[in-house]
Amino acid sequence: MSQKTIIVHDSEVTRRIFGSFDRNLARLESEFSVRIYNRQDPSGIGDAIHIEGDEDGVTRASEAIKYLKKIATLGEELSDQSVDYIIGMVSDGRTSELVGYDDDCLFVTAKGKPIKAKTVGQKKYIELIKKNTVVLGVGPAGTGKTYLAVMMAVKALRAHEVSRIILTRPAVEAGERLGFLPGDLQSKIDPYLRPLYDALYDMMGAENCMRLIEKMTIEIAPLAYMRGRTLDDSFIILDEAQNTTPEQMKMFLTRLGNGSKIVVTGDLTQTDLPFGQKSGLASAVHILKNIDDIGIHEFSDRDVVRHRLVQKIIVAYDKYDRERAVKKAESKHSHNTYRPKDKDKGDN
Repeated sequence: MSQKTIIVHDSEVTRRIFGSFDRNLARLESEFSVRIYNRQDPSGIGDAIHIEGDEDGVTRASEAIKYLKKIATLGEELSDQSVDYIIGMVSDGRTSELVGYDDDCLFVTAKGKPIKAKTVGQKKYIELIKKNTVVLGVGPAGTGKTYLAVMMAVKALRAHEVSRIILTRPAVEAGERLGFLPGDLQSKIDPYLRPLYDALYDMMGAENCMRLIEKMTIEIAPLAYMRGRTLDDSFIILDEAQNTTPEQMKMFLTRLGNGSKIVVTGDLTQTDLPFGQKSGLASAVHILKNIDDIGIHEFSDRDVVRHRLVQKIIVAYDKYDRERAVKKAESKHSHNTYRPKDKDKGDN
């Protein structure tokens, strides 16, 4: 039997670590097969969190609690996603990657909410955007690809690093169908661009955002509008890039002008292109992977920061797709197996 004690000098921090009705405590005990309980610190200041169990379980549980304590000390409530993420990283033996991942407040939204990197993947993505002129962020839904890109664009605008923000998406279903939608052109394309508006409103407030859009400091438009332009001194984001064709992606990337930065985001598992059409994002990841000043970051299901079920849904679909691919390969193999023809009944 092994034991460890972690001293917490603020009972409010202890409450955050344990969670509502000790729910975080129960998850830690279950994951690491340990017993955790709280006693008053012998010095009379704060609490002493005791961990008991086998040596490996106690070591891992104490590491997880130390990281939870660090976040809780900053005054933040621990979300289910944060707890699950830290437990998962410790369980996978990746604690070294957690060092400093949540240290800095990156941005404060219009409502005063601080934005920080919630996963190691998000931190690496942000660092790539800072260091490179072009960044491709690829990964599943809910990893913050678009949201963090918009945040970095607003930061660059406020710091006068760029003079405008340009946000664009391919309207895959637009084409000829766009003309049948009601309203003027802007009302027809707005549904495709709504997620970008939502992110901007969160960062800047709706009123300030609309004022900048009217001044053309912020431009939100379909990808088709980028053709023939040279975009100087701009922070440009292409969202839902998995729905571009290789030709569209080449067209977009070659719009890059002096003093500009491009961030391309997309999820290769959610392509809406016609069957058999290759994704421009997939091509770009392959073609541009060894070019200086171009960063490529691939998020994993560990980086999902939406509802905790989103991560489980993504994992379930990935498992299903892998199993289906195996069955398809086996079926193809069985059909291609050589079978000698039956002898003609007349042959003896």
